[in-house]
Amino acid sequence: MSSFWCGVTAFAFFFAGFSSAFAQSGKTQSLDSHPIGATTRAQERWADRTLKRLTLEEKIGQMIEVRGIMGYYNSEDPTFQKLIADIRKYHLGAVHLSVNTDGPLLLRTEPYEAAMTTNLLQQESHGKVPLIFSVDFERGPSMRLTSIEAFPQPMAFGAAHNPAYVEQFAKIVAEESRALGIDWNFYPIADVQINPENPIINTRSFGEDPAEVGEMVAAYIRGSHEGGMLTTLKHFPGHGDTDVDSHLNLARVNAPLERLNAVELPPFEAGIKAGSDAVMIAHVAFPALEPDPTKIATTSKKVVTGLLREQMGFKGVIVSDAMEMKGLTKLYPGDSSKAAGRAAVDTVLAGQDLLELPSDLDGTFNGLLQAAKSGEISRAQIDASVRRILLVKAKAGLDTPGKHLVDMNQIQYSVGKPSSYALAQEVADHAVTLVRDDNHMVPLSRGDAGQTLVVIFVSDAHGDEGRVLEREIHSRIRGARVVYVDRRSADVEADGIAALVSKAQHVIAAVYSVSQPGPAEVAATSASGLTAQGSAGILRNILDKAGDRTIVLALGSPYSILNFPSERSYMCMYSWVPTSESAAVKALFGEIPIHGKLPVTLPGIAKRGDGIDKEASTAASISR
Repeated sequence: MSSFWCGVTAFAFFFAGFSSAFAQSGKTQSLDSHPIGATTRAQERWADRTLKRLTLEEKIGQMIEVRGIMGYYNSEDPTFQKLIADIRKYHLGAVHLSVNTDGPLLLRTEPYEAAMTTNLLQQESHGKVPLIFSVDFERGPSMRLTSIEAFPQPMAFGAAHNPAYVEQFAKIVAEESRALGIDWNFYPIADVQINPENPIINTRSFGEDPAEVGEMVAAYIRGSHEGGMLTTLKHFPGHGDTDVDSHLNLARVNAPLERLNAVELPPFEAGIKAGSDAVMIAHVAFPALEPDPTKIATTSKKVVTGLLREQMGFKGVIVSDAMEMKGLTKLYPGDSSKAAGRAAVDTVLAGQDLLELPSDLDGTFNGLLQAAKSGEISRAQIDASVRRILLVKAKAGLDTPGKHLVDMNQIQYSVGKPSSYALAQEVADHAVTLVRDDNHMVPLSRGDAGQTLVVIFVSDAHGDEGRVLEREIHSRIRGARVVYVDRRSADVEADGIAALVSKAQHVIAAVYSVSQPGPAEVAATSASGLTAQGSAGILRNILDKAGDRTIVLALGSPYSILNFPSERSYMCMYSWVPTSESAAVKALFGEIPIHGKLPVTLPGIAKRGDGIDKEASTAASISR
């Protein structure tokens, strides 16, 4: 309960009155959300009636989604007032929820503050149609909220090769999200990870096998729908074979049509068959699908309408990736307002229904409005898009009067359950993959005998990464020496680490290789491992001087070993969250069995499906 009181003290009095007002009004949303299925006739009638009531301006607004920051807002907060003003002025229909950032760090907030945000925005929007709230909860709400179980990256699920885990996880995410007033997850990722140098998908993918990725995607959709949450397949037609982050630059997939049909498209077909509510289009060029060099998938009618809508038969909402991403905006230079308007018009003409995070809201809204008035975009197309959006709102229960707000008093019964924590740890444990153990480092012995050096390579030595790993190792080897290295400290630490390595009986090198969107991409690491000269030099020296007594733990991308093929003992966790750190230490000391299998190929090192099986050590189990 301590974290609860710490999180709500700052707004306790305001929160109490706010919650009481909702409870008395009878407008609380049931936390027992109904499963999502096929659209009903009643939902279709509601969508048709609502569509007829909307003006052209209101229809355009339903097609635009802006960012909202989850957190506490004073009633006079200018950020909050600006968001509310934009929602009302432009008749916006959707808000994509996130949190503030500090460089690469997401400044997570409390579940109560997230729910208060959805209630405030919903209450203050004053539109004819309730807002719908979307999120990027790829690892679940813990990506952006505290006090919630930390599931590992999707690739960890791929290493466990168990779709049942994915389905259970999806249901938990859905139930927790709906308890906070959040309706729509921009997930699952259907991208097939086949490029080791991919800086943006990587561990966000389930793996490299199209059939298994499709199976995992379908399992996620089933679980999410059972928990009452909408889903979105992304990033169509496939972002897994790129070596460029589309947040920062133009990405391209140069594969022929035959390869796209065999690798990229099957998981999307599986997701569509499973009933995904939406598909998100990638800001990626596909010459085999769209030969026009001035167009990417986002602006290609051949890709969006021809392939996805007509050939693949998708009938749900087609969502753009964030319109502010440079993979799109670099194609539209010049005046920001006019450029945003032109990009929006081209995106809608290609066949997309909902535009996420425009680079210029006024330019986007007015660009679409003028295109509709002039006939460049037909009114029939606008109506078709808005009707699809209204139908997903109805499927989420937003067609029911008086059930748009969350009962704050019920959140503690739905979010962060002990059973959810247990499942998150179970998945992380089952994902652990021992790729190499040539020097027989696994299992390590507990106790104080000998000197153990732990070098933790992270993006920020003052951040959270490595703290659970350090604590868990110290609980087993009290005298272990732990050193954190980031790109700022590497040169300073190099000589000291070299001296410690020469004396150490065992060296544990933990590499945190984090793939994440945009400028937050960790400068010290890449998708395939350490790239900062100082950090890479330290690891190389460790392997040169003590390779026979070193194990490398990959807490993130499994491709780290490609830069250091001499690693003799190598274990993958595919994620850097606390559950993965705990799993790494338990596996390292023989306290749990190791049965994870690689969901991707490590060229020249190991193939997909490889992994050394080890049973738990009897001695370790007794000492636990």
